[in-house]
Amino acid sequence: MNRAFTLLLCATLLAGCSAVPQSQGQQRASAPQISQPVIAGAPEERQCLAQLDRAGARFTALPDRYTGQGCSTVGTVQMTALRSDASLLSVSNIGPVQCEVSNAFAAWARYGVDRAAQQLLGSPIARIETYGSYSCRNVAGTARRSAHATAGAIDISGFVLTDGRRISVAEDWSGGTSAEREFLRVVQRSACRRFDTVLGPDYNQAHRDHFHLEGVINGNSFCR
Repeated sequence: MNRAFTLLLCATLLAGCSAVPQSQGQQRASAPQISQPVIAGAPEERQCLAQLDRAGARFTALPDRYTGQGCSTVGTVQMTALRSDASLLSVSNIGPVQCEVSNAFAAWARYGVDRAAQQLLGSPIARIETYGSYSCRNVAGTARRSAHATAGAIDISGFVLTDGRRISVAEDWSGGTSAEREFLRVVQRSACRRFDTVLGPDYNQAHRDHFHLEGVINGNSFCR
């Protein structure tokens, strides 16, 4: 009888083992917790790309790349065309550009450039010509990295109208017709309302042939 009672008691205790709480160490061993990767800024990046898509831009999102020495292309896109009032306009010689800067550029191209061309020159824009965007280099004459080194700036060299005329910063800032000179000044002033830094021929000799458009305006821009 005593032996039967002992066996019954042992069976009961063994059956109850599954109900005994494990120590924290045992829980971690049997069910390890796996951290899920967190993508910093992913919602903002998706929102930025969606905004660029709604603006009618043609673009491809690019993979993040760190090239070292303070240079990178993070959160960038490759633009191939932008929406104007009536059609698409192309962009030449442009590389990776930060998404936020691309959105400012798309808005400037449509509302600041194309509409100014229609009003002042009587023709829409067909193409915006650039000297490029990303370039792993310093600000000229300094040891400080340029905004180009992180794809945060675009250099604009000229504009081609749908009627075939080409308006060049180098040739027409001072040497163009009165309407062409006014057009270039209007589009530069328009850029100053969208970009953090805008530099042109009146700034220095290094910018005699292009507009440097940098960053997204956050307060007052530096506009020369």
